[in-house]
Amino acid sequence: MPSFSINAVLSLLLLCLLQPVPGAAQEVATLTLVEGSLQVIRGTTVLRGAEGVRLHLGDIIESSGSGFAQAEFTGGTVMALGGSTRLFLLSHAAGHTGGRAPEKARGVEAVLLSGWLKGETGANAGTYRYATPVLFAMTHDGTLVLHATRDTAEIFVESGLAGITEVSPEGSLGHMGDVKAGQFLTRYAGEKIVINTRPSSSFIDSMPHPFRDTLPSRLSRVGGKPTEPKRDHEVSYSEIQPWLTMRPAWRKGFVERFQPRLKDPEFRKAVEAHLNEHPEWDSVLHPASHAPETSPKGDNADSSDGRQSK
Repeated sequence: MPSFSINAVLSLLLLCLLQPVPGAAQEVATLTLVEGSLQVIRGTTVLRGAEGVRLHLGDIIESSGSGFAQAEFTGGTVMALGGSTRLFLLSHAAGHTGGRAPEKARGVEAVLLSGWLKGETGANAGTYRYATPVLFAMTHDGTLVLHATRDTAEIFVESGLAGITEVSPEGSLGHMGDVKAGQFLTRYAGEKIVINTRPSSSFIDSMPHPFRDTLPSRLSRVGGKPTEPKRDHEVSYSEIQPWLTMRPAWRKGFVERFQPRLKDPEFRKAVEAHLNEHPEWDSVLHPASHAPETSPKGDNADSSDGRQSK
C-alpha cells in the first residue's frame, strides 16, 4: 500500500500512547437518536442510553440486536451504530509517546469490537481514529463505514481520504496506507489486507439501511440541557468479558477500573475462572504471590566487618 500522506500530524498518531480514562468525566458526544435499547457502561455501572445523554471518554456502549443509535461529537463528527454493536470510546494522546497527555491534547478513538459503525468527519472536526480487532483507520475529513467481528473487519471509505493499517494480536499497528474514496478493504485475522474498488454485495446487503444516506444532524432536537442517564445495575462479568479479553493495548486501566467489582463473589469467581485470558488480574487476585522478595538474612549475609559468613 502507498505511504499515508493526509497530514504530517497523522503520522505522529502512530506513536500515540493509548490510555483509557477510568472515572474521567470529559464529555465528548451526545446521543441524538436511540432506537431499541442501548446500554452504556460508565465506570462499573450500566446506564440506560437515551436521546440527550452525554457520552464520556471511557464509556462502553452496546446496542440491542435490532437497535440503532446516533451520537454527535464535539467538533461535528457524527457516528451511527447498527444493531448488536459494541463500541468503546478510548482516549488517545495526540503526539505523545509516553506519560499522560494534558486533557486538551487528548482525542477520541472509537474501538469497534463488533457490529456496524458509520463515522462522518468534516474538515474542522479534527482527526478521528477507528479501531477494530484486525484493522485500524483514521481520517480528518472523510466518511467511513466499518463492520467488525473478533476475527474480521471490513472498511468502506465512502468519501474523503483515510489511513488504514493492520492491527497485530497485541494491538500494535503496521505501516499506514493511504486509501481513497470508493475503496473497500477486508482483512481476516492472520492474513493480509485485501483492497477492492467497490464494497462486496454481502457488505451492502448486511449494512444497516440508514448507513446508505448521509447522517443528518439531530443535535438541535435534543435541546441544550443534557438528559441524565438512568442507572440500571452494576456490570456483570459476562457483560464486560469481551472487553477484558480484547487487544492488550486497548484494555489498559481495566483492572483498576473494574477491581471494585471483585467484592461480588460471582464476579470474582468468573475472573478467576478466565484468568488465562486476562493474566493481568492475577496480581489483584493473588497479591501475596506478587509481593517483592526481601533479601534473606543469615548464612549468606555479610558480617559487620565486611567478611562473608561461612
